[in-house]
Amino acid sequence: MERREFFKKAIVTAGAAAVGTSTVEAGVTTQPIDDRKVSPIAFPEKRPLIMYSDRPPLLETPREVFTSALTPNDQFFVRWHMPDIPTHIDPDTYTISVNGLVNKELSISLNDLKTKFEQVEVTAVLQCGGNSRSAFKPIAGGIQWGSGAMGCATWKGVRLRDVLDRAGLHRDAAWIGFNGSEKSAYYETPEFIRELELSELDDHVILAYEMNGEDLPYLNGYPLRLVIPGYYSDSWIKMLSNITVTNKYKKLFFMDVAYRVPDNETESETPEKRFSKTKPIKKMNVKSIIGYPTKDSIVTHKSHIVIRGVAWDSGHGIDDVMISTDGGKTWEKALLDDGKLGRYAYRTFRYSFKPTEFGKVTIMSKAISKLGEEQPFAKDIKWNHGGYKYNGIDEVTVEVV
Repeated sequence: MERREFFKKAIVTAGAAAVGTSTVEAGVTTQPIDDRKVSPIAFPEKRPLIMYSDRPPLLETPREVFTSALTPNDQFFVRWHMPDIPTHIDPDTYTISVNGLVNKELSISLNDLKTKFEQVEVTAVLQCGGNSRSAFKPIAGGIQWGSGAMGCATWKGVRLRDVLDRAGLHRDAAWIGFNGSEKSAYYETPEFIRELELSELDDHVILAYEMNGEDLPYLNGYPLRLVIPGYYSDSWIKMLSNITVTNKYKKLFFMDVAYRVPDNETESETPEKRFSKTKPIKKMNVKSIIGYPTKDSIVTHKSHIVIRGVAWDSGHGIDDVMISTDGGKTWEKALLDDGKLGRYAYRTFRYSFKPTEFGKVTIMSKAISKLGEEQPFAKDIKWNHGGYKYNGIDEVTVEVV
C-alpha cells in the first residue's frame, strides 16, 4: 500500500480509550492490567495489537513480544494525541522547517537529510510516560496501558546538532521547540508542541527516517521523527514538521500541564490533594518486563522453563536482572545478553527454572542499573495524578500442573 494513501484503505473500529478519575481515599499501586485481548482488527503495517482507540490510534504491544532486544516494526506500540493525522504525505515534496534564532532559515527535504548530512544510528527504547498506568489505584487520568506501551528499535537518521549547525544558532539561543503534523479536531485544543533546552541535546539525539532498517511505519511517525534516547516518548515528536529556536521558554499545555509529576523526593501526591510544584517527566526509570512465561501460563511440573524478558533504563546501563520464583522471598541473577546494542537499548535476560511444586507460582524480575538504582515493589511506588513513570518489580503468576 502507498504510504501517501495510508488511511484511505484502513477500516477500523474500537471503543474510546479508558480514562477516568476516582474518589478512593488513598492512592496505591498494584501490578498493571495485562490480560487485555489482542484486537481482531489490524491497522496497515501492523499486526493485530491491543487496541484502546482507533482515532487517535492507540495500540499496545502484547507482553509476549518482550523476549527480543528489538521490537518488530509491525508489533511496535502506537500513541497519538490528536485525531487528525495526515492521510497523504508525499516523500518527494515533504520538508522540515528550521527557523527562529538561526542565521539561516532552512527548508530541508527528506532527500537532503539522506544525502547531505552524515548518517547515524542509535538503538534506543521508546516508552510512553504512562506505560503501566493501569497499576495506579484510584485510576489516574489517561490511557489505562498495561505493560506494552513501549518498544526498542534501531533508529537511523541525522544528528539534530548537525542540522542546527547548518542553520547556525544565535548566541542567545537556549530553547528548541518541535512540532509535528497531527492536528486537533477542535480548534481550542492546544497543539502538541514540545520544547527542550539546548543544553539537553547531545550527539545521540537524531532526526530519524528509518526504524529497524525500514522506513518509519506511518503510525510510528513517517516520514521523520525526533529520537531522544533515554527520555519518555512524549518528547519524541512524530511526523516532524517544524523546529523553532528561541531564547526563552514558551508556556505550553503539553509542557506545563501534561506529562508532569510532583517535584518532590518521591514524585508523589494523594488523590485528594495535588502537590503544587511539578516537573516534566523526562528521563526513564530503571525497569524490566517478563516476556515469557506470560500471565496464567500453564507449565509442566519439573519441566525445564527458560524465563525471558527485557530490561532498560535512561542510558546508564543495566548491571543485573534478579529473578525470584518464590514471590520475592529469594533472588538469583539472570543471564544478560552482551549489551552490544548500546546503553539505550533493551538488555535481554534469561533464567532457567525447574518448578518442583504444583499450583500457582509467582515469578518476579527486578532490574538494577549501573548506578545501583533498583526496581521497587509495586506496593512501594507512590501515587501521582498522571499515572506516570511506573516501574514496579514485574510479576507473572503461572500454574504448575
